[in-house]
Amino acid sequence: MPAYTGDHIKILPPDPFLKGYFEALTPYFHHNAKMSEGMSELKTQEALELLLRLDPSLKNLLFDFSEPHKIDLEAYMNKNFMFNVPAIQFAKLTGRSLASFKRDFEKVFHTSPGHWLLQKRLEEARYLISEKGRKSSDVYLDVGFENLSHFSFAFKKAYGVAPSMA
Repeated sequence: MPAYTGDHIKILPPDPFLKGYFEALTPYFHHNAKMSEGMSELKTQEALELLLRLDPSLKNLLFDFSEPHKIDLEAYMNKNFMFNVPAIQFAKLTGRSLASFKRDFEKVFHTSPGHWLLQKRLEEARYLISEKGRKSSDVYLDVGFENLSHFSFAFKKAYGVAPSMA
């Protein structure tokens, strides 16, 4: 089956069966009721049946098992480097396996993801501190560090001075 190339947002006409389906799900959300795995599978199957009955062309969208689209790694990483997520998560978010992510990353940036992230975060922190006058205690979380002591150690190692002195 070819990859789906149609609209990624589809407005469905009103349908009493689909409306009833969603109304039947509300107790699970409003009363913190835990849905069993079996019930979850049944409800998923029901949703698929209702959607396909309403619009058979959704088959190509709902069942597109082609290889996931790899997004532009360089643009994505430059936009999202400050988020403190593991490499495996960056890999998933860019449509890659971890091995593929590391391989593609090396080709684009000529270094490892960990080294690049550290350098990029430190550069951004240095800019925010020296050019924008922000305090290191206000910056470290914004650029993706988990704690102030690790940030201070890495900053001093990279630039030879504590962030408070930059």
